[in-house]
Amino acid sequence: MLKNLLLIALFFSVSFVNAQQGSLKKTTLNEQSVVRGEDGMVYPYTVWKKLMSTGKYGLKNRGTVTESGKPEYVVYELTPEKKAAYVNQMPRPRSSDSFPEGELFNGLKVTDMNGNKYDLRDSTGKVIVLNFWFINCPPCKNEIPLLNELVTTYKDKNVVFLAIALDEKHDLKDFLKTTSFNYNIVDGGRYIANKYGVKGYPTHVVIDKSGFIKFSTLGLAINTVHWLEKSINEALASK
Repeated sequence: MLKNLLLIALFFSVSFVNAQQGSLKKTTLNEQSVVRGEDGMVYPYTVWKKLMSTGKYGLKNRGTVTESGKPEYVVYELTPEKKAAYVNQMPRPRSSDSFPEGELFNGLKVTDMNGNKYDLRDSTGKVIVLNFWFINCPPCKNEIPLLNELVTTYKDKNVVFLAIALDEKHDLKDFLKTTSFNYNIVDGGRYIANKYGVKGYPTHVVIDKSGFIKFSTLGLAINTVHWLEKSINEALASK
């Protein structure tokens, strides 16, 4: 699990769980902060920050200080209850102006890299999840392990995952040799991004079974995947 978590790098002020008070509290740590793992080893800044970026870990004050008087913290895996509280207290991810929520999705026909065809112009009775991305987009690549988990979660549900890539097929094939991405990938999708006026990446869209935009977001936050999952569940539950 650890090596997969280390693939994910974001840039944000770290929020953590204050376990001693039993409540969620925000603080900001930096490169000089002393953070240890539960094994007692000091974690480099890049390592513990990547762990925190997944939303699966918390930080708490160890109650000890360094020789220079700096407080020490420990990073630990959150329980499901703490994780839910952690992501729920965060602001809702920024919406995409290209896909106003509640509006009917203006669909199109696409074909993925494997030749599978998708007609998104009409309601299909399935939930459609779109991801606009490109290979040289750091946050796009950082979120792929979590997106793969999402695909696994809804493997036997009426959910279609489509990744609209700006890149051409030969570049994507080279990329996929070393990075597994389980979405159905549509290559050469710049014209699709232009059609919808997509300006930032990654951009995610959840379209419900009736063809309406349930959720959209621009960029990558700690709780982006949480909101994707929440929106998919609500879309599947609706009649």
